[in-house]
Amino acid sequence: MESIAAVVIGAGVVGLACARTLARRGIETVILERNLAFGSETSARNSEVIHAGLYYPTGSLKARLCVAGRQQLYAYCGTHAIGHRRCGKLVVATSAGQEGRLAALQAQGEANGVDDLQLLSAAEARALEPQLACTAALLSPSTGIVDSHTLMLALLGDAERDGASLALRSPLRGGSIEAGGIVLESGTVDRLQVKAAMVINAAGLWAPQVAGALRGFPTALIPASFHAKGNYYALAGRSPFTRLVYPLPEAGGLGVHLTLDLGGQARFGPDVEWLPDPLAGQPIGESDHRDYRVDPARSDAFYGEIRRYWPALPSESLSPAYAGIRPKIAGPADPAADFLIQGPAQHGIPGLVNLFGIESPGLTACLAIAESVAAELQIG
Repeated sequence: MESIAAVVIGAGVVGLACARTLARRGIETVILERNLAFGSETSARNSEVIHAGLYYPTGSLKARLCVAGRQQLYAYCGTHAIGHRRCGKLVVATSAGQEGRLAALQAQGEANGVDDLQLLSAAEARALEPQLACTAALLSPSTGIVDSHTLMLALLGDAERDGASLALRSPLRGGSIEAGGIVLESGTVDRLQVKAAMVINAAGLWAPQVAGALRGFPTALIPASFHAKGNYYALAGRSPFTRLVYPLPEAGGLGVHLTLDLGGQARFGPDVEWLPDPLAGQPIGESDHRDYRVDPARSDAFYGEIRRYWPALPSESLSPAYAGIRPKIAGPADPAADFLIQGPAQHGIPGLVNLFGIESPGLTACLAIAESVAAELQIG
């Protein structure tokens, strides 16, 4: 059996950031990824937004890591020639009754350390975005967009330059907590066993399943798993907006918002479509059988939501684009859960860190999450 210093399970943006952080500290690191390419699940199916840190309870991991991660991410993009733009966003109230929530959101963001928020009147908002309909808006100049694929390429390139290696088509088949390390079995036809001093479970949608596959891990510490699908629609033609536009947040998500790619193309989403029994009938290591197709019939609801803040949205201008699935650890009847970074201090197993419920703002926070993992492992 081969021994290795560290294994990262999952090559999404957070797993790659963790591998980079370990490799930069001189730790021999292997990244196990079950798919044919890195970042092909949650990291490739999101809004690609760099969040400022408005929405999350003050002191929560989401709030702290989003604000710190946003600053780190802008700096990293600048030094690594990663496509990004600090375009700003407007969170809008579309009735007088919503304006109090807008003010509360500003107060929440400021308590989290977001120091550039501006409350705007309807006229001030329309001066920025003439086609916008609202009664008031909150401007977040620090919000931006990023090319997530190029970001992941850069993280992987950094990790590999410092000695890390990526093993594709290497699903985890099982493992066990043993004296002196964690034994992992991975692979498809040819199975490989390794003993690692450190294991970072960054498996995203399947992180609870991965933790459950480690014999000796206390199952009572594995959180419930919920998957919420988010569908996106693309706008035909060029967007009339130069900033992102968000409604006020809703249960399970941030509402059907308008985002832009770096070419100026607009897309709308995600909505919230709760999926049943995410792990039922899905053995660990098998391919993802989730249906990522976007149902064209869902566009009716999209038109209604979008026209609250863009009444001039033309009919027949939306087409199905793509869908992603959020790895949640709280269901539709519960308040949104914080990130759960579960290290030795929580479960008592040396060298193991589980990353549960890393949904938005996980992309924004990826570099800060990686530093938190290093702190959990007490590596300087």
